[in-house]
Amino acid sequence: MPRPQRPAIDLVVTSSERLSPGMIRLRFAAADPAAFADAFSDSVFTDRYVKLVLADADADGMPAVRTYTALEPDLERGTLAIDFVVHGTEGIAGPWAAAAAPGDTLSVRGPGGAYAPDLTADWYLLAGDESGLPAIRAALAALPADARGYVVVELPHLDNVQPLPAPPGVAITWVVTADDADQLVAAVRALPWLSGRVQAFVHGEAEAVMHGIRPYLLREREVPRADASISGYWRKGRTEETFREWKAELAAVEGAA
Repeated sequence: MPRPQRPAIDLVVTSSERLSPGMIRLRFAAADPAAFADAFSDSVFTDRYVKLVLADADADGMPAVRTYTALEPDLERGTLAIDFVVHGTEGIAGPWAAAAAPGDTLSVRGPGGAYAPDLTADWYLLAGDESGLPAIRAALAALPADARGYVVVELPHLDNVQPLPAPPGVAITWVVTADDADQLVAAVRALPWLSGRVQAFVHGEAEAVMHGIRPYLLREREVPRADASISGYWRKGRTEETFREWKAELAAVEGAA
């Protein structure tokens, strides 16, 4: 049976921090810490996400829902952080985050999630664009100090590079692509393949992730599906609503294949 949907949690902005020209981190405190603790008590995934309910924000005057990674949930304090990609006035959630100030409120549903680093893996491959960076950051924080592997992050501009703590054995590559996602695919393919069992986490723009990197890992490198978390977070030219439709269509086609 599907899991019953929990009630929305009301969050209050406590601070805002500019991580880079393209990303803002907002910190929140739950209006009801007990409800927050109940919702996050069994959240073990590093790609844990929440659905942000942005009231009366879409073209039809209905609440718009956007999906973001929830970082550093603290059950005792009832707090978490969310990193927002911001490109001027583009989109809905980014401009909201850019204008947010302490005391502003937001409702979220969740959390969900499906990935956490498997500590029995021999090495790790984490790749994506800025939309996947928060989940990559959380995964890195969960790795053991002796972990080996690679992180590849696509950015539109060199100025968007930001501190990203990682174990010494995990090499980080920033790929400045402007508007050419093929460079992310090429950067992943160019990595020297390490020995042993890899666990991969690859999330970002759907064309690069699903049609570029996924076939390389699953077919050419023969990474077992159980060891590969690969999904598109967004697709160029689509809102989140139409992107969900595209994902459903893709799943139906692949399921029938």
